[in-house]
Amino acid sequence: MGVMTMFTPTSPEGLVTLVTTRCLDVNGTVLVAIDAPDGARPELLANAVCVALRERGRPCDVVSLHDYVRPASLRFEHGRDDELSYRTLWFDYEALDREVLRSARTDGVWLPRLWDETADRSARCARVPTAARQVLLVTGPMLLGRGLDFDVTVALHLSDDALRRHTPADALWTVPALIRHAAGVLEQPDLLVRYDHPPKPAVQTLR
Repeated sequence: MGVMTMFTPTSPEGLVTLVTTRCLDVNGTVLVAIDAPDGARPELLANAVCVALRERGRPCDVVSLHDYVRPASLRFEHGRDDELSYRTLWFDYEALDREVLRSARTDGVWLPRLWDETADRSARCARVPTAARQVLLVTGPMLLGRGLDFDVTVALHLSDDALRRHTPADALWTVPALIRHAAGVLEQPDLLVRYDHPPKPAVQTLR
């Protein structure tokens, strides 16, 4: 039996530095997952890391999974609060893989947004060139366990109670879906972050 790696307390700034360093350690195009429920506000960490990387001369952009949702006709086919739909139909992971991850690596271009979730129509975005040594930070729920080819993976983990506490009342129906998906994921992130209290994160390095 291997030795269990302990969680190390850190600060929000320390977490930004840790993720930034992981990105800097990878040459060429770097694709990063910050897997987290919406209640964890993963875009805040991603934006801070993006600023830090740009200050070090690395081109960086943030892609939100919420810009890769499916049309409402598919999301709401079985109702507006269907747990199975949220896990399997809500987000277009295949399009994210095709238009961002694989396209940035192999075609030298990537699509910042596919679908406008609020207006429920195409975002009508143009593809942009992949810069030399580009870093793309993808934020959103249930990214791990989808077979997506990321170079660096970070999971912001909330306990069940914290997940319910941080989730807005009108989105509490998503909590069972998030818990059920997490229970079935075998893929380990590079960095697992205990995030019940964002001002006091703790990190376990798994890879």
